Amino acid sequence: MSIVPTEIRTLVVKIGTTLLSGERPFDGQLLEDIVKDLAELKRGRRMNILIVSSGAIGCGMNALGITARPKLLPLKQATAAVGQSILMHYYEALFRTYGAGLKTAQVLLSASDLDSRQTYLNVRNTIKALFDLQNVVPIVNENDSTATEELKFGDNDTLAARIAAKIDADLLIILSDVDGLYDGNPAKDKRAKVIERVSKITPEIEALAGDTVVETSVGGMRTKLAAAKIACAAGLPMVIANGRKPHIISEVLSGSARSTVFGPAREALSHRKRWIAFGRKAAGAVYVDEGARRALINHGKSLLPAGATRVTGTFGVGAGIRVLDAAGKEIARGLVNFSSEDLARILGRKSNEIEAVLGHKDFDEVIHRDNLVIL
Repeated sequence: MSIVPTEIRTLVVKIGTTLLSGERPFDGQLLEDIVKDLAELKRGRRMNILIVSSGAIGCGMNALGITARPKLLPLKQATAAVGQSILMHYYEALFRTYGAGLKTAQVLLSASDLDSRQTYLNVRNTIKALFDLQNVVPIVNENDSTATEELKFGDNDTLAARIAAKIDADLLIILSDVDGLYDGNPAKDKRAKVIERVSKITPEIEALAGDTVVETSVGGMRTKLAAAKIACAAGLPMVIANGRKPHIISEVLSGSARSTVFGPAREALSHRKRWIAFGRKAAGAVYVDEGARRALINHGKSLLPAGATRVTGTFGVGAGIRVLDAAGKEIARGLVNFSSEDLARILGRKSNEIEAVLGHKDFDEVIHRDNLVIL
């Protein structure tokens, strides 16, 4: 897939931990080349550029003399707090050196910042205001110094995709230490080749993904495929490319890079649907039977209690929850009309039985189709 540079108005680039670590937990050698490339694009093509950067914990590990990634949450948060200012200093110094007046802005996010529709919109407005300044490159990272495990995005691949979808980016580039998604394990099979184009993420594609074993990293190919699902559903293509290669971003934009291009979907989700599907952390899940699965996927129906078989998690009315089929595969996300406690009481019931069971009935549907996103 060739991407015409003039079509790219807003570009999101995710720089992974594997590119920012070497013999030490953080090594900024490659970062200099990437920033040079981005600064040239920003000056020459006047495009909006946003970076989602890993590396805060690695920087903190360097500063504190820690060789193994912290596992206890308080130490992990403290390490991130030390490293975040160091990481931003790298970016500020590099863009000041190569950007001819370009400045950086730090944007730290927790998953809870996107749970509320209002704060979800505020994030978009803040980034838009930074773009309007024309000489600022926002640097986004998860707020590891305060986020608990329950409030984390989990990885910066997912964060990058969600932010790219939120700000209507034209392209998401995830830079890693591999050329893309391979049709086999290149470490074990010399005949393995990069898959140049993925139009749909099937179970067969997901089976090709493996996880990382890098001490300072939490991502892997599986998280990149999850990010691709988000990006493609939002109507923007995503590229996995090797950040160790010089001028890789320019090559991606010209269509000459050895990489994997995903999507996008033919119809992009509306912003509200994006928020329902990807803008908030799921508070729980409801399992559905085969009849309900077909009604949701094939006929665009609402989810009724008659088709619900099991509920997990604790949540209130209006929470975002996952919809799983009998095999446990996620098929949809939506805003639920019942608390987890009430939903457990009406599983398998007809809608006209709800009032008799609960003593009241505000809705016929567990999730109305207007508040449901098929994945």
